[in-house]
Amino acid sequence: MAADLVSNLADLNEKEALEIVHSRLDAGDDPLSILQDARKAMEVVGKRFETSEYFIPDLVYSGDILKQITELVRPKLTGPAEVKRIADVVFGTVAGDIHDIGKDIVVFMLDVNGFQVHDLGVDVPPDTFVAKLRETNAGIVGLSGFLTLAFDSMKDTVEAIKAAGLRDNVKIMIGGGQMNDDIRKYTNADAYGDNAMAGVSLAKKWAGVA
Repeated sequence: MAADLVSNLADLNEKEALEIVHSRLDAGDDPLSILQDARKAMEVVGKRFETSEYFIPDLVYSGDILKQITELVRPKLTGPAEVKRIADVVFGTVAGDIHDIGKDIVVFMLDVNGFQVHDLGVDVPPDTFVAKLRETNAGIVGLSGFLTLAFDSMKDTVEAIKAAGLRDNVKIMIGGGQMNDDIRKYTNADAYGDNAMAGVSLAKKWAGVA
């Protein structure tokens, strides 16, 4: 049954996936194991997106199915309502840039892969990143940007994190349409990701779960 849920959710078979969840719950299956299988399926979805087998509408659809599964399972949980998260990530589109599609995809994929993501939105000034880092003690920061003006904003954000005395405690990734290793060096970030799954892989590596 576990394999059935993973394959059907990964294949975006909404009706079949939900029927399997109902059957497993009726049979007394561990609700946490159901959520874990759903996460495995979402990892498959992410890899298919990475290889261009799936596209943004497929990600959105899979997220909707996952949401329905979570709503079915949550009432059956006897412990905390949320699965323990791997690590905290502070994420946002930097100041001066209001593009959010890429950011939202990465945030979504981090979330379904077990991270607690603090999404700051778009046009986020450096001091907001610093404040959220102090509030959450997150060890990972994601800076998103599409426009070339984002390069300086990313650099300013990294410098603000350093000035706040937090730089040694965090790993910083950048991402966006025009990012490359030269921009990473310019901003003094630790790494850049070409796509959503690259961001997830970096976060897992830094969290020690790769």
